[in-house]
Amino acid sequence: MNATLLRIILCAWALVPAAVPASDPGSLAVAPAYEQRVEAVMGLKGCVAFWDFVKREPAGARRFAAYIPPGATNDFPLDAANYVRDYWGEGREASYADFPLLGRGPFGQAIRIRKETDDAFRPLLLVPRAQLHDSAIDIKGSGKSVSLIVWAIRESGNHALAGIWHEGTDLPQGTTANIRRVERGQRQYALFAGLNQPGTACGHVSENGAGSFAYKYAMHKSNSSDVSPAVPADSPGGVLDASWQCFAMTFDSEHHELTGWLNGRAADRWQEDVKAKLMPVYHAWLQGEIHRTPGIHPAEDPTFPADQIYHPPEDKPLSAKIISDTDDQRVELQEFRYTRVKVTLRKNADGVFTVAARDLTAVRLNPWWFPHDIYTPKDATCGGPFTIGRVIHSARSVGFTGWIGGVAVFNRALTADEIKCLSDITHMKPISFSVSPSS
Repeated sequence: MNATLLRIILCAWALVPAAVPASDPGSLAVAPAYEQRVEAVMGLKGCVAFWDFVKREPAGARRFAAYIPPGATNDFPLDAANYVRDYWGEGREASYADFPLLGRGPFGQAIRIRKETDDAFRPLLLVPRAQLHDSAIDIKGSGKSVSLIVWAIRESGNHALAGIWHEGTDLPQGTTANIRRVERGQRQYALFAGLNQPGTACGHVSENGAGSFAYKYAMHKSNSSDVSPAVPADSPGGVLDASWQCFAMTFDSEHHELTGWLNGRAADRWQEDVKAKLMPVYHAWLQGEIHRTPGIHPAEDPTFPADQIYHPPEDKPLSAKIISDTDDQRVELQEFRYTRVKVTLRKNADGVFTVAARDLTAVRLNPWWFPHDIYTPKDATCGGPFTIGRVIHSARSVGFTGWIGGVAVFNRALTADEIKCLSDITHMKPISFSVSPSS
């Protein structure tokens, strides 16, 4: 189903909120707004999992389960876990009681990620690696693209919303002094609430599961141009209903582009003064510049790994602005698709201007150039889980807080129209599902 048709269906069916008792699963059949919004997600080609926190296992623990395509069998039920307990042996166990329910939202329900004050308690929802390895959401390897959509209200924080992003517990820092379970990073793809640009939709991918540019942290990330507001999670109902945001990321492997989208908009975002603000990226670009320039350069780092160089295509500038111009020297600011470079040209003995020096001044954060395949763990024993609300990481910080009302994974890069269609759901009247202690 294409995005235009889905938008027409949604507008026709979702004008009136549906109130459905959560204790009566059969009543879902009389909630057309709910059904049509689920179809808006699942009807798009490539949707491999969609958690709306309404659908649950039919029996047993009745964990949150995902909608999956026809014929699929793994519906990825979510376990509650406290990763501090799992890795440090500290703190109490987590349960579903640690994720309060709102009772309404874009799809009828939402979970709250709270600002935990206990340093030994960092609850999250997860699909264990053993249950997802080589499954439809285990997107990795040659030529694979991915899109991740999260409908959320951000209260605070800039960290993870959802994805396969085990940051590792092997970094030497104060919080890892007494750790019991040390594991290397196992990052693949994830969506964050900003990171270096708090409140943006920040897509993150990794080619090696670990750090980037010979730096301890992963650095391949994009940031949407727009920023989500900070809304207290205990705001009145009307405020919350008007505060839903659609965070999204797409990685297009064909064009090597990672893009962050907020409420259906991507638009450009640049990071100026990159040498001061993104030094690992600057250093990786500089080493690439040195490698492509004949001769010996005093700034060359012989220990820098060749596969960590960051040097996007700079064959022909899209624009050039003259900064200074004299008889024997001209300085230009040249803009390429992913970089801005200050180029110094000097007149040689033949009277011809030639390039004397190049220096990176800015990098494009949206879209971000990523010329690699998504990391492939060697087996199920070393890959990361799919988590919602937080990720496993050494720092044990609180991370994102707020409400999450839906998470969808696609095995391709969605188009701008498709993302706009999904983001339009946040503008529709909320669906309400009553909440009871037994639900």
